Amino acid sequence: MIRNLARNADSFTSNAFLVSGERRVLVDVGNEFDVVSLVRDHVDDLDAVVLTHTHYDHVGNLPAVVEAFDVDVWGYDTAQEGVDHALDDDGTVRLGDHEYRALHTPGHKNDHVCLYSADAGVLFAGDLVFANGSFGRTDLEEGDRDLLVESIGRVLDTVSEDLAAMHTGHGPSVEDRPYHDIELAWQAARF
Repeated sequence: MIRNLARNADSFTSNAFLVSGERRVLVDVGNEFDVVSLVRDHVDDLDAVVLTHTHYDHVGNLPAVVEAFDVDVWGYDTAQEGVDHALDDDGTVRLGDHEYRALHTPGHKNDHVCLYSADAGVLFAGDLVFANGSFGRTDLEEGDRDLLVESIGRVLDTVSEDLAAMHTGHGPSVEDRPYHDIELAWQAARF
């Protein structure tokens, strides 16, 4: 089961997805809300934290989560503060009951990854793409529009057209034809 713990947060935060099952993982931890209590509402402990990238709104709660659950943190770049283990491009990580492939997808930030499970039919898109064809900002430090377009194209080439769910870094998850939303984002980002 995948739950967005930040859904009702009244703060500047990313989404924070609790993936329960065999391996209980928090994908991004959000910022400025009590994610620790919300995790404990659903599970007793966490096995890992996985970060899509290290912008502050995605990692602000990281110290509290690490302290509360004594958990290791996975991300693309171990040089980033708080990241204990590297997610290699095309490497895999278990979230819940499924293996997810890490796709290095820079353009919004250099350490950005998307996580895709063909078996689950799920994509964690971070801030690469959003619902209704929106896409991540490229006007921040490390932003690069051309790289972002390439990264969206890589995701389109990787995920199945019958993708069941796309969980994004901000806004609602997409469970109705999410592949179409990725296509729209790719078209919009190119112009």
